[in-house]
Formats: sequence, structure tokens, C-alpha cells
Amino acid sequence: IYAAEAQAHGVQVQPEALSQSFQAAYRAQSRRFPNYGRAEGLSSRQWWVDVVKETFRLTGVHEDTVLTLIAENLYRDYCSARNWELLPEASETLSWCHQHGLRMGVVSNFDNRLESILVQCNLRHHFHFVLTSEAVGVAKPDPKIFKAALRLGGVLPEQAAHIGDDYSKDYRAAREVGMHSFLL
Repeated sequence: IYAAEAQAHGVQVQPEALSQSFQAAYRAQSRRFPNYGRAEGLSSRQWWVDVVKETFRLTGVHEDTVLTLIAENLYRDYCSARNWELLPEASETLSWCHQHGLRMGVVSNFDNRLESILVQCNLRHHFHFVLTSEAVGVAKPDPKIFKAALRLGGVLPEQAAHIGDDYSKDYRAAREVGMHSFLL
């Protein structure tokens, strides 16, 4: 997606190089400004624009005007359902859970775009709440984000289950606050 956006602006970059550069830029930005730079006064938009620009700089692209345009376009595109893919049967599974009376919420190390993305993916209506690390000010595996989710859900830890795809940030962290936990 990054390579296609760059190509639309006359910049040729190999997707593999961008993938490696993105990992490096994301890690460096996360270390320098954790949780989208909230504590330092950054907006998540600026945080992501900086990550995208640095991703391209690491591949040898340095024209700031083009980098800004690419970064802004990518940020905008990732605000919509356009660049997200649902897991097979996700909608059906969530509908089943909702129909069977399960109160569900989203707890994510994501920024403030998540709620809108869930709406556009036709998933938001399944959830009682959406809680992002940007909103809470801490990210998983910090117990504070799980405790905030439990308060929003109105349940005790032993009455809740957390499903996630990261062993330490999701599975282990939820278990450490007393929740049931499942690794996807």
C-alpha cells in the first residue's frame, strides 16, 4: 500500500524495503514517543505522519514535500475501511456473541481512529465500548488499560475474557489482572 501510494507520486520504492524500513521507523518512534506521543503533546496523526516520512527516508526518499503528501494520504486512507481486512467469519462470530447476550468491548493499542474504522467496517455496533491506548494514556500490557475496560464493561475480572493475538500484551497481561484469556 505504501509502495502504491509512492508510485502514484512518481516515487519508486520496493515494498520489501518499505516493510523493513517501516518496522525500524515504528520501533524508533514508539521508543521515542510511546503511545502515539500523547504524554509529549503529539497528536496520533502527527505521530503517524512522522513514522511514514521516516519509513521513506530510510529507503532513500528525502523530498519533504512529496513525503508529506504521501504520509497525509496514507494516514487518511488508514482512517477508512479501505485498507483493513476482516478475519474470515468475524462478523458472523461477533453477531452470534451479541445475540447470545455477551457484552463486548474493544481494548486496543491503537489510536483515536479505531472507532471510526470499526463503524466503516460495520463492526462497531457489536461492541459496548471501544477503548484505545491513546485514550487511556497507557498501552497493553499495562494493567491500567484492562482495569479501565473492566470498569466500562461493569464486570469483575473473573467475569471477563480477553481475546488477543499477542502472547505477552494480550494473553498474559489479561490473566495477570485476573481475566480469562484466549490467544487468537
